[in-house]
Amino acid sequence: VESSEDLTALAAGLPEGGIREIGSTTADGKISIKDSFVLDLNTCRESWTGALQHVFEDLTGDGGEALEVRDYTKGPVLPGAKGKAAKAKPRVLIPVFPGTNCEYDTLRAFEKAGAEGQVFLFRNRTAEQIEDSLEGLIKALDNSQMLMLSGGFSAGDEPEGSGKFIANILSHGGVGDGIHRLLDRDGLILGVCNGFQALVKSGLLPHGMITPREEHSPTLTYNNIGRHISRMASLRVASNLSPWLSRMTVGDVHQIALSHGEGKFYADRDVMEDLMARGQVCFQYVDEQGQPTMDRRYNPNGSLLAVEGICSPDGRVLGKMGHSERYGRDLFRNIPGEKHQPLFEGGVEYFL
Repeated sequence: VESSEDLTALAAGLPEGGIREIGSTTADGKISIKDSFVLDLNTCRESWTGALQHVFEDLTGDGGEALEVRDYTKGPVLPGAKGKAAKAKPRVLIPVFPGTNCEYDTLRAFEKAGAEGQVFLFRNRTAEQIEDSLEGLIKALDNSQMLMLSGGFSAGDEPEGSGKFIANILSHGGVGDGIHRLLDRDGLILGVCNGFQALVKSGLLPHGMITPREEHSPTLTYNNIGRHISRMASLRVASNLSPWLSRMTVGDVHQIALSHGEGKFYADRDVMEDLMARGQVCFQYVDEQGQPTMDRRYNPNGSLLAVEGICSPDGRVLGKMGHSERYGRDLFRNIPGEKHQPLFEGGVEYFL
C-alpha cells in the first residue's frame, strides 16, 4: 500500500505487525527501503523495458513533430436531401466478406442508434456463389440508405496491402453502379479499419466515387513500428463537413480502440494539404493536450498529418481506422476520457 499519509493510526485493533512501514519514495525518483537500500526508478524502468528491446521497438516516443491545429468549421456542403424521404428506421447494409470480424459490434451500434440493419454474407467458395453474392449485394444496395464496411482482415490481409478483395467487389460493374445509385439518392457510406482500407483502394475515398488508382493516390500502408497494434488512442474531431459528424463538435476528443497492421495514412504533401484545406480530414491523432502530433506514443501508426479518418468532398463517404463501434457502458472503465463517439447516431439522424 502506498499512501501520502501516516497509516499508523489504522493499526489499532489489527494483529501486531498488521501495518508496517517498509520505505518511502522521494521527489527525485527513488525508492528508499529503510534508508539502507535505494532503488532508482529510471534504472528500474530501463530494466523493465530493455529486456525485449531487441524484439519490440521502444515506444517511449521521440518527441515527434507537433502539428498545427487546422480545423474546418464551414459545415456540410450538401445542398439538401433532394431525394431523401424521411425514414422511421433507415436501413444499413453490412456486407460480410471473408475475414470480416466486426459485423456484430457494428450491427449493434447501428441498431442502438435507431437503424435497421441487414448483414449480408458474401460467399466465395465457388464461381456460382460469387455470382449469386454479387446479384444479392446489388439488390441489397438498392434497398438501403447506408452502406457500412466493417473491420476485419479481408482475405487474411492480402499480400502487398489489405482490403483489395473488398475493393475489387466494390469496383465490380454492377456493384459499383449500385453504390453510385445509393450516393445519387443521398445515401451514406461508412468504412472502419478494413472497410476504410477498401474505401481508399476503391477510390471512394477521397473522391466520393469509384475511381481507378493512380501512382499518387492516397493509401493506407504498414504501421511505422512494423507490426499490428492493439491499443487505445486519442482522436480529435477536425471537421464538421460530413453528416456522419453531425453529432460531434470540432475539437471534441474521444478515446477509441485501434486494432490494425496497416493504418498509416500516406499521400503526397500536396494531396494531404488539399484534403486538410477542403475539410476532408475528419479525425486526427492527438496528444494529452489535444494537439495533433507525429509522436508515436499518440500517433502509433505514423499517419501523415496525424490523419485517422477522412471523408469525400461532399461528406457522404467517411472512413476511419479506429473502432468506434467497440464501445459499451462497462468497457474501458479504467481509461479516462470520452469513449462514446456518436458516429452512427449522426448517420442515422441524417435520414430522420
